[in-house]
Parts: sequence; C-alpha cells; structure tokens
Amino acid sequence: MPRPILEEERLHPAIRQKVANLHADIVHNVQSAAASHPVLVVGMRQNPMCKRARRALADAGVAHHYLEYGSYFSLWRKRNALKIWSGWPTFPMVFVRGTLVGGADDIRTLIDSGELRRMLGT
Repeated sequence: MPRPILEEERLHPAIRQKVANLHADIVHNVQSAAASHPVLVVGMRQNPMCKRARRALADAGVAHHYLEYGSYFSLWRKRNALKIWSGWPTFPMVFVRGTLVGGADDIRTLIDSGELRRMLGT
C-alpha cells in the first residue's frame, strides 16, 4: 500500500520549487550512496541505534558504507529532509541494494533470519 503523500497540485505554485529543492543536496548524496554501496547506513552522532545497526552489520561480517549527518544538536533540518523524502521517521536508515529496509531492529531481524545474506547474494 503506498504511503500518503500530498499531491503536487495541492501545493501552491509559488512554493513548489522550494518544496522540490529542500535540502536536495543531502537527499542526492543519500540516493547516490545507496546506489553505489550494497549496504548503506545513514545516521547521526550520539544516537545509540545508529551504533547498534553498525555493530550488528560488523558482527555479521557485512561491510557497509556510513553517512553521518550531525547530532541531536545539529543538522536536524537536513535530517528532516531525509525523513520526508524516505517516509522513515527515525535514524538510522539502512539501505540494502538501494532499498530502505528500516532501522537497527529491522537490520538485526534481516541478519538473524538470513534474509540479508539472500538480499546481498552471499
């Protein structure tokens, strides 16, 4: 089921460009990294769930690329743009082969079930 997204025609024409380009740089960086790396973790400093996801991947012997955007005290607007773009409300955001699979608990479930290895073809 697709998630609800405000239709473009429901945006006033004067703000459409602003909405389309809101922190487009960070969204583009994440899109590029997700396309370039089999496993990508997008996180932030001081967040224990980001550390948990990275540790789970490391313990499972799964190489991953990590992008870090600020902390609880910085870059929250840019991280918010990622949340809006992805629809995922928290960090980390874990991508496998370009697909958002969730956060720390979700990647742990994929590792434990063997699904992550199947997704990676290993």
